[in-house]
Amino acid sequence: MESFNSRLKNSIKNKNSHLCIGLDISPEGMLDKSATIKDLKLHCQKVIDATQDLAVAFKPNLGFFERWGSNGFEWLEETMNLFEKDTIVIGDAKRGDIGNTAQQYAKSLFDHFGFDAVTLSPYLGFVSIRPFISDPTKGIFVLCRTSNPSASDFQNINTDSNNTLFETVARACHEWNKNENIGMVIGATAAEEILKVKKHAPNLPLLIPGIGKQGGDLEKSMLYGNNNGISIINISRSIIFPPDLSEKSIRNEAKNYLLKMRAILDDK
Repeated sequence: MESFNSRLKNSIKNKNSHLCIGLDISPEGMLDKSATIKDLKLHCQKVIDATQDLAVAFKPNLGFFERWGSNGFEWLEETMNLFEKDTIVIGDAKRGDIGNTAQQYAKSLFDHFGFDAVTLSPYLGFVSIRPFISDPTKGIFVLCRTSNPSASDFQNINTDSNNTLFETVARACHEWNKNENIGMVIGATAAEEILKVKKHAPNLPLLIPGIGKQGGDLEKSMLYGNNNGISIINISRSIIFPPDLSEKSIRNEAKNYLLKMRAILDDK
């Protein structure tokens, strides 16, 4: 039985890709701001068709589906059927709740929708994490040092021995990783802090958002994130919403990022 972290590592090697594409598809990104859910479905399929051979993973953000109610859940189910068997699909759910509720979320995300991994909030402690890591083939990415501007409100608070809260989370993730299926979310907008996280959890894979519209540092994220471990770089709007929204432009944007990532590691 191959653990999730092992599968991710092998997939990165086999595809020679660290690219994760975020599926944050909404009318606000379309040329027609009154786009219907039918329009969004077609665009979502266009993105996947244009990039699936380039990306090692996709990250559907559940909020963009849930806003449409039952129709959105149906759209998510249809989207999950578009991925090839070797494509890693991460449910960006950011769940975090007590044990029994967390167990229901795990059944929903893994058993019903079929995600390979999910994002989780660690705020409630290990009880909220445990139901998601019992199966070594299913993975989690724990929110550690995120890319949003207000992340430092809590995450940079000192806890003990001059360690910040996000460093404490990293240390806990390292201790919890008995089944080799835990990774962490570290924002590219705080690329220097990847080094601090690596000090506490050197071998855990990283999911790094914040490149593109958020202005994160791609070079530092690639170099720091893949030193003594692996990382995948999530890019959403810059790829999925090029100016003309064409399949050709979507593919070109994805390919450009992929080639940049390869060049960074080749030059190190």
